[in-house]
Amino acid sequence: MRSIRTPFTHRRGRRRTVLAATGLVAALALTATACGGSGDEKASDKPGASQAAGADDGKAGIPADIAGRLKEHGIDVDKWTGGGWKDWDRDKWLSEAKDFVNPVIEGLWKPERMQSAKEADKTISTQDASADQGVSDPEPQPVQARAEKTPYHENAAPVGKVFFDSPEGSMVCSGTVVKDVNHPGRSNLVWTAGHCVHAGQNGGWYRNIAFVPSYNDLGKSEAELSGATTSQIAPYGTWWADWASTSNEWIQGGSETGGAGAAHDYAVLHVKPENGSKSLEETVGAALDVDFSAPSAAEVASMGAWGYPAAPPYNGLKMFKCLDRPGRLSLSPSLPTMYRIGCTMTGGSSGGGWFRVADGRTVLVSNTSIGPTDSTWLAGPQLGQEAEALYQNMSRTYGGQ
Repeated sequence: MRSIRTPFTHRRGRRRTVLAATGLVAALALTATACGGSGDEKASDKPGASQAAGADDGKAGIPADIAGRLKEHGIDVDKWTGGGWKDWDRDKWLSEAKDFVNPVIEGLWKPERMQSAKEADKTISTQDASADQGVSDPEPQPVQARAEKTPYHENAAPVGKVFFDSPEGSMVCSGTVVKDVNHPGRSNLVWTAGHCVHAGQNGGWYRNIAFVPSYNDLGKSEAELSGATTSQIAPYGTWWADWASTSNEWIQGGSETGGAGAAHDYAVLHVKPENGSKSLEETVGAALDVDFSAPSAAEVASMGAWGYPAAPPYNGLKMFKCLDRPGRLSLSPSLPTMYRIGCTMTGGSSGGGWFRVADGRTVLVSNTSIGPTDSTWLAGPQLGQEAEALYQNMSRTYGGQ
């Protein structure tokens, strides 16, 4: 199973979020409704879900309640912000899995650190994929991923990269800005994969989780980004997760190859800017509705997956997309069916949104979760009532913060 791993000129104006579909070769454009970049300078109670709390930035001082929680677990706040977060004592990490804190460490995610982050790779073997007892549709033909047009904020404004630290080092996934139904126009919610925030049954919550919308907005090459400033590579700022939720199914059944949690491999982040006060949606100018109707694959003519693939032949610097008619993938008769499309995107694109046209609107319908070792297709979970309950809880409880 696989999880997928410049000078900037502000443009002002209002545009409509658009997605035009034409059969199996849909042309999707996710354009901003407004642009007001903010770079570095200013840039539970829910059943079936688990939440994680975060904090204000370390420069301003970690709030007393978060500092207190860190202290309860024997963590010195000053040492944490000074590098103590790198201490991944395995027994302690596992035992503290239900009580994660993510205080902002301002300036931690510098351009070179972002570029060195590795894909959170999850692959599934052919044998595992054939364990469905005839429920899965035939394996799709590979669809060559296509580079998104630049600047990304004009063509796929809700899409970005998710960075986090794990015991194995700095890692990267993809994510999507989604609307907050209880706080219209002011969303701070990001949709991604569960395995991009939590290790599953053999681990706990990851650390230093942050979202960068329109990463490398102009699609510059590695050579062109040499010496780039944070505001050039992250023109809309760095957004730290102060709350996170994923499914209990992922926490209890997720594994290095997806495992029983793959069909529930989704997560929602509530983020805050490292600098600035505007909401994420206001800053990037766009956010997508989430479709929780879980339509059958046969009902959908085309789905598109967006993300930043980081494993070869890609390097994680540029945004790509795949468009295909979805089919069904069943990992077990006891698990919900997943969507599957042909796509050559590799690790790093995990967590990236899957979009479709519903009633003339672009909506997020899934996210990249797993794929085969030869990178010929991707699979993502169907988002139904459980996913909607997790989302609604995040919106009601944390959305206004």
